[in-house]
Amino acid sequence: MTKVVVALGGNALGNNLKEQMEAVKKTAVNVVDLIEEGYEVVLAHGNGPQAGMIKLAMDEMTAKDPKKYPPVSLSVSVAMSQTYIGYDLQNALREEMLSRKLEKPVVTIATQVEVDPNDPAFDKPTKPIGRFMAKEEAMQAAMEKDIVVAEDAAEVTGKSSLRQNPKRS
Repeated sequence: MTKVVVALGGNALGNNLKEQMEAVKKTAVNVVDLIEEGYEVVLAHGNGPQAGMIKLAMDEMTAKDPKKYPPVSLSVSVAMSQTYIGYDLQNALREEMLSRKLEKPVVTIATQVEVDPNDPAFDKPTKPIGRFMAKEEAMQAAMEKDIVVAEDAAEVTGKSSLRQNPKRS
C-alpha cells in the first residue's frame, strides 16, 4: 500500500468554525477518494490562525478577570487548536467513510517538538498567528501587548497579520 501525506495550511481551514466545518467536509471527500484508490493517508494540518484566535480570546478573558482566568501560554493555545482541528477532521473522515461503507480506523495525534530557545529565528518570527488586522490596529496591539507584528499576505488582503514572538509567551 502506497502512503501519501496530505498537508493543509491553517488558512485552508477558514476563519471561523462554520468555515472550518465546510473545509473539513470537503477535505474528507478528497481524502476518502484517495483511501478508496488504495492509498494509506497521513493528514497533517497547520493551525496558525486558529492558535492565534484562541490566544487572543484567552488574553481578553485574562484582562477582564485575571483571578478567574489566569494567563494561557501560546503553547497551550497551539495544543487546543491542534486537537480541535484534528477532532473535526477525524469526525469528517469517519462520516465520509461510513457513507461509503468503508471500515478504516481514523486517529488524531497531537504532537510536540523541542525547539532550541536560542534559535535566532525567535528574533524575527515568520509563522503568523492570529487574525488579520488593519495596520493601525496591528501597531497598537504591538505596543500594548509587547508582541511582534508583520505584514502577511498583504498583497491579497491589504491587512497585517498579528505575529507573536513565542520567546515572549
